[in-house]
Amino acid sequence: MADEAGNGGDNGQAQKQVALQKIYIRDASIEVPDGPRVFTEEYKPDVNVDLNTRIHNLSDETHQVVVTVTVTAKQADRTAYIVEVQQAGVFRIEGFTEERERNHVLGAYCPSVLFPYVRESIGDMVQRAGFPHFLLQPVNFDRLYAQHQQNPESSATDARDATH
Repeated sequence: MADEAGNGGDNGQAQKQVALQKIYIRDASIEVPDGPRVFTEEYKPDVNVDLNTRIHNLSDETHQVVVTVTVTAKQADRTAYIVEVQQAGVFRIEGFTEERERNHVLGAYCPSVLFPYVRESIGDMVQRAGFPHFLLQPVNFDRLYAQHQQNPESSATDARDATH
């Protein structure tokens, strides 16, 4: 049955769209505080990975999403390296009238789009610092978002650290 309004069957509602406008490295750094001594020992590090996402509202429909990953590798009590990358993207979000649905797009979908870029940057930086390639494991941002929503302290921010 054809839509009489001629708008493709969306019953007058705006079509939902997520468009990546720009992707860029906002900040990146690597430290090798114990070099060159760290390269003279057998390399068997304990690795810690911290992940954080932030959303900055640029306008009603445009948002900057930043995925920050910090990887710290330690050899015994010394730090072999610390690498941090802030991968950012500017997303245009249209047609999401429900705040819950828009928050899910910004808190889960957008970070999952950015993650492969931060993953590649981390691996490249670690290798360029003289260490074996580090492969950052995949992240289920939908699951992380759902866990964040269940946290009573997060209900006020809806899994978003929005700043205007």
